[in-house]
This record gives sequence, structure tokens and C-alpha cells, in this order.
Amino acid sequence: MADIATLRARNADFWARMAPGWVNQADRHDEIARPLGAVAIDWLRPQPGERVLDVGCGCGGTTAEIARAVAPSGSAVGLDLAEAMVATARDRFTGPGGAGPQFVAGDIETLDAVPGAPFDAVYSRMTLMLLADPVAGLATVRRSMRAGARLAATVFRDGRANPWLPAAMLGAAAHLGPLPPLPIGDEPGPFAFADATRVTRVLTAAGFADIGIHPYDVALNAPDDPEAVTEWLIEIGPAGAAYRDAEPTIQGQARAGSARLLERFRTAGTGYRLPTGLWLITAYSDGNRTP
Repeated sequence: MADIATLRARNADFWARMAPGWVNQADRHDEIARPLGAVAIDWLRPQPGERVLDVGCGCGGTTAEIARAVAPSGSAVGLDLAEAMVATARDRFTGPGGAGPQFVAGDIETLDAVPGAPFDAVYSRMTLMLLADPVAGLATVRRSMRAGARLAATVFRDGRANPWLPAAMLGAAAHLGPLPPLPIGDEPGPFAFADATRVTRVLTAAGFADIGIHPYDVALNAPDDPEAVTEWLIEIGPAGAAYRDAEPTIQGQARAGSARLLERFRTAGTGYRLPTGLWLITAYSDGNRTP
């Protein structure tokens, strides 16, 4: 396994190259991927007047949803490593005079505290498993929370619970150039938090209390449009940069390759149903739990 400094540099480069795909697919991802974080929103129950941090906000859709829940007197801050995604989030959701959610570009692992702290609650959708040093990142999160504040996050379980995820990448990879190296062991990647024991160990080391790890099975429902669905999944996945660099003919072959492997999740005339296995991670900043 590479050292932390190498992993952080690799992460920064990876997400800088990935950001254009997420920007391209922002509206579609907001619509289809909401079930990936819905259980965390439901558990967190953001209330009017609260200050809430969204870790790994991407192009801002989840932060905007939280901002609506805490309005009119509360606030929501979205943080992401990718500056291009943060810029897009601001363009999409920040109103005249800076109204609406606020967005910050930064590495949660190296910040002393997140601007806008202390927060009453913290939300994160499918991000914590992507940190190079999750203990450092979560320690920053905890330092940014007030006493008794609550955390709710989702991550993928293992590959068997998420069979469409590797299928989308493998179907495209055969037609594209070199892809980023696959993660090894606990290196950042979609299944780095598959082991619930490790998740508990990481949050404990970061100083959290009353930690809960809860399995959830959800489904992403996508329209019966193989071209659009495969492009969405390729663009937000590790093959995204190679896909965007490819000629249109090669891009079409990559979409067709993904479509073949994803066919078992498709019902003609109805659409795709992508079964997804999650962990819902819950915790408090300390033992003085918010009522």
C-alpha cells in the first residue's frame, strides 16, 4: 500500500481529472443517485435553524437539499476536494448576494477545521471510503462539530452487494486507454469501507462516540436509455477521463460494452434497476448526544 502523502497526491489528481464527468452528469446524478444518501438524510433529519456540513458535496445537489431543510434561519456548507465541482455547485445553487448554500474547496484531511464551524450535524454521501487517510479526515470533521452534534454518512458495502458498479467500468475499459490503478487493500476506493469492523475502528480513532453501522439495500432506478445511462456511469467512474479523451467511435464502443454487462439490470420499456448495498454510518461528536 502506498504512503499517505502518495495517496493524497493521487486522490487530488484523480478527482481533478474526474470532475468534468461529474459536472457533465450533475443533473442526471442528482435525480438517479438520491437513494445513495436518502437513508442518511432520513436519519439526520436536518431541522430549521441548524448548521449542517456536507462532506464530499460534489456538484452541490445534496447540499442544496439540506439547505432547503434548514431554511430559513439555518445554513448548509458543502465541502469537496475537486475545485471544478465546487465552482459548478456555486453556479448551480448560490443565489444573488451569496444566498443559499455555501461551498468550499479543500481537503478534509488537511484542514484544521471547516469554514463555518461549529456544525450541528454532518452529512456525507459515498465519500468517506475515498479518503486517503480517513482517520485524519474524520478527525477534522469531529473538530468542526459542536458538542453532541450528529454524523450520518453512507458508503458502499462490498462488490457482491453492488454488482453493477464493476460491470459499468469493465464493459467500457476494454475499449479505452490505460485507466487509473485499482485500489489495493485499504487504499481509497468504492469498497474501502466494506469491512464494518474497520469503519468502527476508523471512527473510534477519530474520536466519535455512539457509533452505529447499519446495512441498507436500495436500488437506483434509471430510464430505459442505454446510451444515457452508460455514459452517466462511465463519466462518473474511473474510466471517465479516458472516455472523454477517446474518439466518438471509441466512446460508442465503450458505451456498448457497458450496456452489454448492464443488460441484466434492465427491463426493456421500463428501465434499469441497479441493486445497491450500503452501510449507513451514524455517530456523535461526543457522548453528549443531541436530543
